[in-house]
Amino acid sequence: MRNFFLYCFFLGFTVNGQYQLSDTILIEHHLKEIINTPKPRSYQNIESLNQVANYLHSSFLFATDSVRFQEYTAIGNTYKNVIASFCPEKKQRIIIGAHYDVCGNQDGADDNASGVVGLLELARLLKGVELNYRVDLVAYSLEEPPFFRSEQMGSYIHAKSLHDEKIDVVGMICLEMIGYFNDEPGSQRFPLRSLKLIYGDRGDFITTVKKMYAGRFARKFAKAMKNTELISSRIFKGPKRLAGLDFSDHQNYWHFHYSSVMITNTSFYRNANYHQKTDTLQTLDLKKMAAVIETVYRALIAYSKEN
Repeated sequence: MRNFFLYCFFLGFTVNGQYQLSDTILIEHHLKEIINTPKPRSYQNIESLNQVANYLHSSFLFATDSVRFQEYTAIGNTYKNVIASFCPEKKQRIIIGAHYDVCGNQDGADDNASGVVGLLELARLLKGVELNYRVDLVAYSLEEPPFFRSEQMGSYIHAKSLHDEKIDVVGMICLEMIGYFNDEPGSQRFPLRSLKLIYGDRGDFITTVKKMYAGRFARKFAKAMKNTELISSRIFKGPKRLAGLDFSDHQNYWHFHYSSVMITNTSFYRNANYHQKTDTLQTLDLKKMAAVIETVYRALIAYSKEN
């Protein structure tokens, strides 16, 4: 079985000459590796966080030689971001990130093992692809409370390092909860009741979230996501103060004025398992999750070619 996964990393699956992410076996394998740690991967359990960070590092190495840890200190402990780079010789940079820690005693399958697996699958797809930009895939630690909205978030550390080094960042994509879907009527809620008339009441779509006046990258990437049509896709924009709009790592790139979006299934507006022990692998729709990841990949390629 190990040889099968190695084969997937090196070659991928193709249909009509294009990589396909309908490979739910590999996605499930990654999810299990991230979830099955000795203790939940919360900030208190450094051993579990390091186990996941090491797995991500070794997995990224199947796709690129340019992989590193970004270590930093918080509450007296060392935490790690894991960064994999593609086309590192390019000057301008696109960041795609997802956090791998959890809130409390839970598996955190949707929040946010799903987003981190998105990074691993994107790495597989990006292997050997020539792009007009450098793409950095970044797995963050410490997104969850008590560090949320603090300068100890892994994404704040990373975004600040880009700013301090004066890196030319084109844009940032945050993957936050991309595995839970529900086709039942009434399964989707919204921060504003009026949105139900526009988007319906079924949690069967993926959303590209951006703030008002989010910049050129956010606008064009959101459009590319919607045009891919592998999965029902919505674009949502609103004022930054709207509840939920900045509830992930992209908020720190906004802070440093980088054009950024969040790709999400809308989190607690759909998934009742949010921050609960019931957020398990069995609740995820791996086929739709695969379609989301491939949509991000195709939108990234489309943006690279057209800009």
